[in-house]
Amino acid sequence: MRAIRVAVLLVVLSAVPAFGEEMVSLSTRDGVTQAYLLVVPEGGSPRAAAVLFPGGGGAIRLRVEAGRTKFGPNNFLVRSRGEFARHGIVVAVVDAPSDQQAGMSDGFRSGRDHAKDIEGVLDDLKKRYPSLPVYLVGTSRGTVSAGYVGKAMGTGVAGVVFTSAVYLSGGRSAWPNAALNGFDFGSIQSRVLIVHHQDDGCRFTPYSEAQALAQRFPLITVKGGKPAVSDPCEALSEHGFFGKEPETVEAIARWMLGQPFPKTIN
Repeated sequence: MRAIRVAVLLVVLSAVPAFGEEMVSLSTRDGVTQAYLLVVPEGGSPRAAAVLFPGGGGAIRLRVEAGRTKFGPNNFLVRSRGEFARHGIVVAVVDAPSDQQAGMSDGFRSGRDHAKDIEGVLDDLKKRYPSLPVYLVGTSRGTVSAGYVGKAMGTGVAGVVFTSAVYLSGGRSAWPNAALNGFDFGSIQSRVLIVHHQDDGCRFTPYSEAQALAQRFPLITVKGGKPAVSDPCEALSEHGFFGKEPETVEAIARWMLGQPFPKTIN
């Protein structure tokens, strides 16, 4: 696997420790590159790694301009990447591959080419951090990627986390043919965690579907947060855990690390 590394160090001036960020571009298929943003905790040894799949079409337009890494920042997982790092988790925020820059369909997210691209990301992470367990985390339509890639990787990943998962098909509306409609969650050979906001107002991601899965898999229910400033199916609402990002990520991180975690976040 050929990796082209474009390194940019970002020092975050906040209450959380600094972390380093590096854009990585991999040749994964003939004529296709797969980019991801590598986020590394600074200080201490990392304890796990997580591949993050943003929602929507998954194209965050990861690039370097004038020596600075740029990308679309608003998605729940993208804006929360530093929270994962704060808990000692190496992060790979995945962009859409070069042949899908208009956005990935759910058909692509559930297909072989996507699995091959992400296999390249996993291989690269495991070369850098051979001792770390690697988890897949998706949000909204990114859960289609997390689910199908998790199924394809078998025991090659330590677990799969579904946050604000797209359970219902949109037909011909905004989200056509949502691929988790009918997905066999039991086909995933690794650990599974469901995370959902109780008041998620997106009609494709009802909390009731997460509750149904709680009979088989652990569920973290999130409540409260800041008033929504986006559409109910967009990231700055309950659908994106708006105002509850630190608590939500901390609970996910604790689950990843085998620590006690809250079943409800108030």
